[in-house]
Amino acid sequence: MSLIKYVGGLKSFLEKKEIESESSIFQLHYKFSVVLLLGSSILLTAAELFGNPIDCIVGKNLPNHVINTYCWIKSTFTIQDYHYREYGQMAVQPGVGPAGHSNEELEAKWRYHNYYQWVVFFLFFQASLCYFPKFLWNISEGGLMNSIANGLKRGLFKEEEVAPRKKIIIEYIVKHIKMHNSYVFKYWFCELVCFFNIIGQLFLINSFLGGEFFSYGPKVVEFSNMDQEVRVDPMIYVFPRMTKCIFHKFGSSGSIERHDAFCILPLNILNEKVFIAIWFWFIILASLLGALLLYRIALLTMPGLRPRVMFKHNRAIAIETLEAFVNKTSIGDWWLVYVLSTNIDPLIYRDIMNRLAKEIETASSNSGNNPYSGSSAPYSSSSV
Repeated sequence: MSLIKYVGGLKSFLEKKEIESESSIFQLHYKFSVVLLLGSSILLTAAELFGNPIDCIVGKNLPNHVINTYCWIKSTFTIQDYHYREYGQMAVQPGVGPAGHSNEELEAKWRYHNYYQWVVFFLFFQASLCYFPKFLWNISEGGLMNSIANGLKRGLFKEEEVAPRKKIIIEYIVKHIKMHNSYVFKYWFCELVCFFNIIGQLFLINSFLGGEFFSYGPKVVEFSNMDQEVRVDPMIYVFPRMTKCIFHKFGSSGSIERHDAFCILPLNILNEKVFIAIWFWFIILASLLGALLLYRIALLTMPGLRPRVMFKHNRAIAIETLEAFVNKTSIGDWWLVYVLSTNIDPLIYRDIMNRLAKEIETASSNSGNNPYSGSSAPYSSSSV
């Protein structure tokens, strides 16, 4: 019940907020990714579902709990050659066979596995990295969108209730015209952080899993399409279900005794599924973020694209009105009203944009195309 309680509690993290200032892809990065990673971390701690994280068997009546504790701390190993040998002959399980007592050449092929001690903490650390851009944006944004859009998303409203709010928004934008560039650039920087965060995490996981993660996804896909008689499961190679552990102790005569323990890692049946899900999700998310960055570059370098984006979102506003607004404002002003359109009622937004375009045109005509040059604002940057 405790597991269901904790995992179920993550559902609220995915709920859509009334006012949001981030794109859907940005939200996928800090919402879905965090839930995936934290949920996996919580699931892997569920001893009541999967039993002990390691169970070892060894002869000569050695206490199992001692061997389990030792092999968990010391790490276990598999033998690389035995992944491809016939089971039941030279190998009892993939990667598990006679270790030999003094065969240095064989020991050089041992592949140690100690990642399982850190998987839970590693996934939690990844979740923290995925939330970091959102944390950074919250500090930079300062609640501006919530303060100007609050209370204007209702479908049913009375004009006398929303008229003062519309007036405040229009006055704010006109007064602080061409002073919101830092707002959009800070946000786009956070999206850039998201992209590099995912790319960096791919390299981080690859290092964590001994250089096997980059090829993990393609190998799993290839494995599913191979003939069952000849295929070798790549998930067992990266996340073995059975491993070996060498335990030394003093015998009754004081001589050193060596014991080969066979250890079962039941959590690896879940680890392999978790990391294949992470592989595919991170590749998809990195592709989406890469495409999003190219789209942002297009918006920055092609001003004519901006009114068309706004018109596609709300066709109730004439394209000429949107073009007039874009021509008299900077990219920061455009971004502010574009994000505003996703957080308020479309009819209210239409009224705001129609009045805003007229106000800016009038102010521009009266000021010689340089309105409010002396205005102060919390955002100050050059026009784009």
